[in-house]
Amino acid sequence: MACERITQKDWYKILDAKPSDSPAELKRKYQKLALLYHPDKQKADVPAGEVEERVQRFIEIDQAWKILGNEETKKEYDLQQREDHLTNKWPLHAQIHLEDMSWNEDEQCYTLFCRCGGNYTVFKSETKDISFVCCDTCSLVIEIL
Repeated sequence: MACERITQKDWYKILDAKPSDSPAELKRKYQKLALLYHPDKQKADVPAGEVEERVQRFIEIDQAWKILGNEETKKEYDLQQREDHLTNKWPLHAQIHLEDMSWNEDEQCYTLFCRCGGNYTVFKSETKDISFVCCDTCSLVIEIL
């Protein structure tokens, strides 16, 4: 049921970014770090061990940008992060089949009322990628079967 994992690394942390950052903000943070760590921008008097560390840091920064700078891979990564977070830290309320949820044609999403009065929402575009959904008001989670 889980999405295919892109990696275990926290790409946001590598870019010193947050999931809520806009694409322009992510790009700005990437460019700042890329300039700082790019091998061609290093001073000649840097010790060899530090040069290797800086090259590895640049490679990680570049990998982070390749994932977070692309809308599709960022979405997949965000879903995986959300699922990992939910399965590790949130109480599972129920296991539900998507067809047991209410379909909202106008918003193109499935919804289910939570016992707290909030909603679980799955947008049509997410149905293939999502396994766990958090209530929009409390900490309960449902698993989509």
